[in-house]
Amino acid sequence: MTTQELYEQIGGTYASAKRTMMMDKMINRFVLKFLDDKSYQKLIDGKAAGDAAAMFEGAHALKGVGANLGFDSLSALASEVAEEFRPGHTPAMSPAELDAKFAEITALYEKTVAGIKQFQAEQ
Repeated sequence: MTTQELYEQIGGTYASAKRTMMMDKMINRFVLKFLDDKSYQKLIDGKAAGDAAAMFEGAHALKGVGANLGFDSLSALASEVAEEFRPGHTPAMSPAELDAKFAEITALYEKTVAGIKQFQAEQ
């Protein structure tokens, strides 16, 4: 699997990653580091604990990591959740809407991780 094929499989934007990191070798290195990133887990742990600050921090970090790697869909979903928990912001989503966003993030995160692991195994 090529780097571009990985991005197609996970719904990322290869051109965005290419603009930022320029070379596939660099993209590959950072894509593999995504497997060690703890921002998603912080978001999920924060939700389980009802900790708005942890949810904000996890979602905000996931948004940034996703944007830097060209994982635009994941970044956009994380951004929506981050805004819900931004200090001083009045939440706009109902609990059901928020649960649906978390389910979307989880599904996309798991798809991304599975794709990266497949990519890693083929390298």
